[in-house]
Amino acid sequence: MKRLLLILLLAIPFLFIACSDSTKQSKEENKVLKVGMELAYPPFEMSDKEGKPTGVSVDLAKMIARSMNKELVIENIAWDGLIPSLKTGKVDMIISSMTITKEREKSISFSIPYAKSALAILANKDSNVSSIDDLDKMGKTVAVKKGSTGHIYAQQNLKNANVLVFDKESACVLEVVQGKADGFLYDQLTIYRNNIKHKDTTIALLKPFQKDFEYWAIALRKDDTKLKSKVDEFIQKAKDDGTFDDFAYKYLAGAKKTFDELNIPFFF
Repeated sequence: MKRLLLILLLAIPFLFIACSDSTKQSKEENKVLKVGMELAYPPFEMSDKEGKPTGVSVDLAKMIARSMNKELVIENIAWDGLIPSLKTGKVDMIISSMTITKEREKSISFSIPYAKSALAILANKDSNVSSIDDLDKMGKTVAVKKGSTGHIYAQQNLKNANVLVFDKESACVLEVVQGKADGFLYDQLTIYRNNIKHKDTTIALLKPFQKDFEYWAIALRKDDTKLKSKVDEFIQKAKDDGTFDDFAYKYLAGAKKTFDELNIPFFF
């Protein structure tokens, strides 16, 4: 009995140390906001010359973390790994120009939207494509990025065209530039940006061909209702105080001018 008591007395300090370390670690984790994004979509998510994250989404993440008095940690994750990383707790939220879809809402939650977009077409100049109907014909080839809303649209609506699926946006663009694909379906800003880069070989069909806009939002776990409430509150305030207008003028001045000239609704 005495021996058992001695063992217990010796073990108690270690139990306190273990509890103390666990509590300390938990508090430290609570001071950090981990945000997942794929740094491959300028000017929203990208890296600067020194390899540091920058762009609209990075600025947005910094402001959200500051509003919560937390240290921001950005995790650069491939697109297909973003939602799994959120669900397993590797990140607290995703800010990566992610569109709200019914399929995604089955497993994760979304904040209120902070931007809207629509699909557009990057067409090869020699393809004789001037609309989505011109693409959905026998003999036409369409490039899409795997898992994107352009991919989903093509699966559901393009019944006659040959659809090529690629892992990267750059591969889709290259197919169009080289004339191997007649068009690439992606969001308006990506199409605008790639047309600027390849004006000699491509044209940008920016006017929406869908009935409804796509809405971008911050992705969260379904059970993180308190965090969602804070994020929703921040986004609404940022909309009201002109924060998103500042983002547009800082990163998207050229695109905004083009959209205004074409009388196309802008992102923010």
